[in-house]
Amino acid sequence: MNTQEIADKHGALLLDLTKRSLADGLVNGKPPPVNLDSFPEELKAPGATFVTIEKAGKLRGCIGTLQAHRPLVLDLVENAYRAGFKDPRFPPLSGDEMGRISWSISILSEPERMLIRDEDDLLSQLVPGVDGLIIADNGRRATFLPQVWDQLPDAKTFLSHLKRKAGLPPDHWSPNFQAFRYRVVKVG
Repeated sequence: MNTQEIADKHGALLLDLTKRSLADGLVNGKPPPVNLDSFPEELKAPGATFVTIEKAGKLRGCIGTLQAHRPLVLDLVENAYRAGFKDPRFPPLSGDEMGRISWSISILSEPERMLIRDEDDLLSQLVPGVDGLIIADNGRRATFLPQVWDQLPDAKTFLSHLKRKAGLPPDHWSPNFQAFRYRVVKVG
């Protein structure tokens, strides 16, 4: 089953699991236990997710996984908890915020390495609004989900901001620069 089919068939369940993970985080200080036997096979298969939390239309937490390495349902529950309580950019969620936040889930495709000659080649291959991008160089790495194109619609600006996120200068380029693209299906 592909990511779109998973989102279509199980989107409501995944959003509810996100809510449960946040609620358990408030009460117990950890994500809820997950009984894998109670979930359909497609949610027990390896999957990579990001959970984004917003409050009043502004980012309040976002944590995820780029590579599928555990069952999708476990990845989601852990990332939901971490987005609410472990994102280093924000304080942990408080109980009074729960009624004022919204969340969405991004189910990621497997990242594919891009074959690039230089920055212009990379920029020409990007599909704004569609591609998520991972960059890596000099021991640094960062990603932007495709949703970031909404705020940074120009490919050059998108890439320079992503370089800054990785701790690289906006004009950085080297022969070892790597880029990987992925797609997401958003739920919520």
